[in-house]
Amino acid sequence: MNRLAELLREALITCCGLGHAPVASGTFGTLGGVALAGLAGALWPEHYLAIVLGLAVALLLLGAPLGGWAERKWARKDPGQYVLDEVVGYLVTVAWPVFPGWTHLGLGFLLFRIADIVKPPPARRLERVPGGWGILLDDVAAGVWALLALILLRNVFPDLLGPA
Repeated sequence: MNRLAELLREALITCCGLGHAPVASGTFGTLGGVALAGLAGALWPEHYLAIVLGLAVALLLLGAPLGGWAERKWARKDPGQYVLDEVVGYLVTVAWPVFPGWTHLGLGFLLFRIADIVKPPPARRLERVPGGWGILLDDVAAGVWALLALILLRNVFPDLLGPA
């Protein structure tokens, strides 16, 4: 295999190395999603939703075929270094019509990490899908749950996160 291609694959699935964090690699990997969402909001707030969802879909489609490669490279199912799933799940969590602000992104980070750890239905079952799809889809499900929690919090406590 071409060494450059292997480095590019690893850079993508580890979110530029965040997946190599010695502890809590999923938490560190989620920070890659925060950076992407924050950048989208800072540069193109009026196109925030399209950018965040477009990135989530693109990374999902790029990352799914690399799941098997990652599992072979690190000799285990859903290796901790593979954190692209956290990035995708987080982007789903913070999908909002316009840039919702940094407080929203921070609360989304917390809610996504909780949902990713707890794995509410159907996330636990989606983990069993083979290869990259199983690695990614459980985090997409966790992202949907965290997004629903954000929507609920914004409706119950409209002043909590400010207008968006």
